[in-house]
Amino acid sequence: MLAHTHTFTVDGLHARHVTVEVDVRNGLPAFSIIGLGDTAVREARERVRAAILNSGLQFPPRRVTANLAPADLPKAGPGLDLALACALLAATGQLPRGRLASHALLGELALDGRVRPAHGTLAVAHAAHRAGLTTLVLAGARAAEASLIEGLRVAVADSLRSAVRVLCGGPPDPAPRPAGAGRTAVETPAEPDLEDVRGQHQAVRALVIAAAGGHNLLLSGPPGTGKTMLARRMPSLLPPLAGEEALEVTRVASVAGEPPQGILTRRPFRAPHHTVTAAGLIGGAHESHLGEVVLAHNGVLFLDELSEFRRSALEALRQPLEEGRVAIARGNHRAVYPARVILLGATNPCPCGYAGERERCVCSHGELARYARRLSGPLLDRLDLVACMYAEAGGASGPPLTSSARARERVAEARERQRVRLRGETMTVNGLMDASMLRRHAPLGPDGEELLRRAGEREMLSPRGQHRAVRVARTIADLAGHDQVGARDLGAAIALRPEAVLLGGRR
Repeated sequence: MLAHTHTFTVDGLHARHVTVEVDVRNGLPAFSIIGLGDTAVREARERVRAAILNSGLQFPPRRVTANLAPADLPKAGPGLDLALACALLAATGQLPRGRLASHALLGELALDGRVRPAHGTLAVAHAAHRAGLTTLVLAGARAAEASLIEGLRVAVADSLRSAVRVLCGGPPDPAPRPAGAGRTAVETPAEPDLEDVRGQHQAVRALVIAAAGGHNLLLSGPPGTGKTMLARRMPSLLPPLAGEEALEVTRVASVAGEPPQGILTRRPFRAPHHTVTAAGLIGGAHESHLGEVVLAHNGVLFLDELSEFRRSALEALRQPLEEGRVAIARGNHRAVYPARVILLGATNPCPCGYAGERERCVCSHGELARYARRLSGPLLDRLDLVACMYAEAGGASGPPLTSSARARERVAEARERQRVRLRGETMTVNGLMDASMLRRHAPLGPDGEELLRRAGEREMLSPRGQHRAVRVARTIADLAGHDQVGARDLGAAIALRPEAVLLGGRR
């Protein structure tokens, strides 16, 4: 006999529809799974057999063939177990087939028949709804996540027998209570505030500009000047996630195995250690592995001690910073992930950290040259802003430049100006505008054009650097409430370019 069930396999941030076909016929007892399944899928034979028998159901002593269609689509993970078991039970007459056409099944089976949750539930629920399926049957631990998709019924089945009951028309298992329900609310710790930062006014201004326009920023300075302290206050300046951005971030968290209880509104902040590999930073260690730059999508990727990162890892960031996505090809598997981030780096100016302070710096000219080469020109060219930080006499006791609340208001106002101006475009912040968008939305006056031309002639700015300087100038004008980009805005932007700050006018 032949039976069909519906399930999904996660491919990148998307879920692909899989039809499980099970055929049971006379012959030597065997259980074969075909259709390009990975090791976890092939091992489902033993999990399904044990789960069926330990649930008090019958496993047929006949020849069982399970096909995962389409056959040319690679399938990964144990989330197909539940669909395989239910298709087998339907093929042997232990389960009615009436509801199999409208129900999707997702979950890993334990040997005792319990249903374990699978990663990527939000992507699966979204794909099931788009495929016209009415109900998703899954473990209770992911019910809240699947319920974020409107119009899809979620049926909790904590065991194989519960799934059989649901497919027979019975009630599902009760959904688990949300974490913390019925308990006294615990106040969320306050975010670090810019009011804690004394002095370093230029760096604080650069941080606000980066937050307002979505620009990449490098903080350079000796140890103890507050680079890390300042960087960790970036999330307090950013507006909350909303709309499609929030859904994308929630989907990334779901695929990464961090099940959200609702649509995420807080922008991610990722800070990997400087020993991270290129695969750890970009992804691709295996098919379902997401790199740090993808996990930071629509948020901040903070690289502390930037010059200590492996050269190969930093160079791998060049494409994501330019295109806002990561394309990974491994053998016959290819995946594209969103990776639109604000890159925030912090570094010392030399190996000892005290370059420019003659009485303290002990580095030779050769050491300084080797250290400078750790950050390549193409990578620095993709940084919009560089702020140098210095040990300020009496800085720790001086007044703060601003607070996070006041800066966040300015950032929100600047982003609203960008949203209105860029309505109808594919981008919503200045830091993502391409050359044609810059010509339409950030035209320069004669003074600005002359300033940009002189900077190019003196090799202070590469062509890419010129575009990025205009983007930053547009953001500075937005923060000031100006409709047009003035020469003063452009001059301030050029003064914060890596070529002007770090390379001394060398491209």
